[in-house]
Amino acid sequence: MKLSGGVEWALHCCVVLTSATTPVAAVRLAELHDVSGSYLAKQLQALSRAGLVDSVQGKAGGYVLTRAPELISVLDVVQAVDGTQPAFVCTEIRQRGPLAASPESCTKPCAIARAMAEADAAWRATLQAITIADLAQSVTDDYGPDALPGIGSWLTGAGAAAG
Repeated sequence: MKLSGGVEWALHCCVVLTSATTPVAAVRLAELHDVSGSYLAKQLQALSRAGLVDSVQGKAGGYVLTRAPELISVLDVVQAVDGTQPAFVCTEIRQRGPLAASPESCTKPCAIARAMAEADAAWRATLQAITIADLAQSVTDDYGPDALPGIGSWLTGAGAAAG
């Protein structure tokens, strides 16, 4: 399974938005992650279309999470950025070639399609069970209790006006 790079950036943005007390400008998020502002804007727009972040207009505008981080799953973010299509799409290869099976004999998915669907379902269930709050807690566990508050201060602090 290959996810777009946008998923990583979108997840990082959601995690750091948990630390912000005011809306965060897209340019500031891009600066924090050292990524192109236009590239990150696409990911933020996808999150906005999915209802995961709101774009607040005006001088003090920017992005905020639309709900508590405990209510946003990693799967929500993945699907917002990369869509909801399964990783594997069966093309009924068993119905091709010199020994092709007839459509009538293919009334259920083949073993390969079933295995891939099972793996996809397990992957999605795992991502559904992990929330943005869980990721934020892991950041705190990994980097200490000052990590996210420090990021929040940087994102929305006095230096943010220069961004």
